[in-house]
Amino acid sequence: MEYVNLGRTGLRVSRICLGMMSYGPHESRPWALGEDAAEPIVRSAVEGGISFFDTADVYNGGQSEAITGRLLRKLFGTREEYVVATKVHGRTMPGENGAGLSRKHILASIDASLERLGLDYVDLYQIHRWDDRTPIDETMAALHDVVQAGKARYIGASSMFAWQFAKAQAVASTRFVSMQNHYNLVYREEEREMIPQCIDQGVGVLPWSPLARGLLAGNRTRDERRTERSRTDSFADSLYIPELDFPVVDRAGEVAAARGVPAAQVALAWLLHKPGVTAPIVGATKIEHLHDALAAERLSLGADELARLEEPYVPHAVSGHA
Repeated sequence: MEYVNLGRTGLRVSRICLGMMSYGPHESRPWALGEDAAEPIVRSAVEGGISFFDTADVYNGGQSEAITGRLLRKLFGTREEYVVATKVHGRTMPGENGAGLSRKHILASIDASLERLGLDYVDLYQIHRWDDRTPIDETMAALHDVVQAGKARYIGASSMFAWQFAKAQAVASTRFVSMQNHYNLVYREEEREMIPQCIDQGVGVLPWSPLARGLLAGNRTRDERRTERSRTDSFADSLYIPELDFPVVDRAGEVAAARGVPAAQVALAWLLHKPGVTAPIVGATKIEHLHDALAAERLSLGADELARLEEPYVPHAVSGHA
C-alpha cells in the first residue's frame, strides 16, 4: 500500500480509505453489517495496509462510529497507527439545534462523536454539507476551537460548490485540508472548478461513491435501471443518468476485460491516477469489494487506457452540493 500526505499537511494516509457507513444495522440502513460480520472485512483492510477510515455521526444512528472505534482499537496496536475521519451536520439530536453547523451543534457533536468512537480526538473532522442557516464565519470559528481544544487534528469539507469552499477558506483561522466530493468515471463535473481549486490550494481530494453506487462494478444493467426508474423514479432522483452513463460503464468493462480484471478495479484505478486525488472512500460489505480496492491501488493504467475510459463521458448537470 502506498501512503501519501493528505493535501499540504504532514498527515500520512493510505491511498485507499475504507468507508465505514456500511457497518452498524439501523432502521435507516437495515442492510448494514453488524460488528461480527464487519470485523473480517476491516481486519483484511488493515492487513492490506489501509490505515485511513471514514465515518459520520449521522451514519446508522451513531452505530457506525461506535463500531469503527471498537474495531480500530482492537485491530491496531496504538492510536497513532490509524487515521479516523468523521463528519458533522446531519440531525443527531432533538430540537431546533440538533442539526446543522452552528457553534452549539458542532461543539456538542464533536463530544458525542468522541464518546461513540471511544477516542480522545479524531484526525479529520469534516462538515458533511453546507449549512445555509449558519454564517460560515461562525462555523469556521467553531471548527477552529475544536482543533485548538485538541479534539481534532485537522478539518475537512464535503459536498459543496467551489465558491462555497473558497468562501469558507477565506474566513478560516484553521483552514480545510481536504474535500470529500462526488467524483467517479460517470460523474466528473468536479473537474470544472472544485478539483482545480483543491490542486491550487494544496487540498486533498477524497472522492465518495467512487463506483457510482455499484454502476461501475457492473452491478446494474440498462433494463434493470429502466425498470426501477419506471417503478419508483429513484434513479431519476439520483445523480446518475442511464442514457449518459452506461456508455462509460461499458467502456470500463471493455478496458477491464482486456486486462482480465473486474471493472471495479479499473474504475478505482482511474481515480487513483487523477491529479489531486488522495484516497477514494471505498465501501465494502463483501470481502471481494475490499480485494478489488486493494488490487486497484496496485493497478497501473496506461495513457491510452485512461483516454479510452474518459472518451465516452457526457457532461451532467452540476450537483456539487448533493
